[in-house]
Amino acid sequence: MNIIDADTIIEIPFFDLDPMNVVWHGNYIKYVEVARCNLLDKIGYNYDDMRNDGVMYPIAKMEMKFIKSATFGQKIVVKAILDSIEPSLDIRYEIKDSVTGEMLFKAKTMQIGVDFHSKTSIYEAPERFRKGIECLNI
Repeated sequence: MNIIDADTIIEIPFFDLDPMNVVWHGNYIKYVEVARCNLLDKIGYNYDDMRNDGVMYPIAKMEMKFIKSATFGQKIVVKAILDSIEPSLDIRYEIKDSVTGEMLFKAKTMQIGVDFHSKTSIYEAPERFRKGIECLNI
């Protein structure tokens, strides 16, 4: 599989800051979620498509490494990189300053496929998900 990734640019809003005037740590999860949604849109298989296919992909595991704090007004680039879709959806993330390229944050998520109705795990990605990736690998 070729590397499939998506970049998202975010300008840090004032309301994401903590009392120390840096981005509150929990907001980094929000930033990677925005990037993950953009990656899924690029593939052509987003959360609405999953729901229509009767599957969901809840987060089972998340690893985070905070390197340097982001600040108010800073423009960051959040890169989401698809590692695999079977047996789990595995995505890596990098957050960098958009001007200097300095690394601020890294993360990984593992999401488990679950049948929406039976609530049992699935280990093969839905066909439309696989086809979306195939189209990008041509």
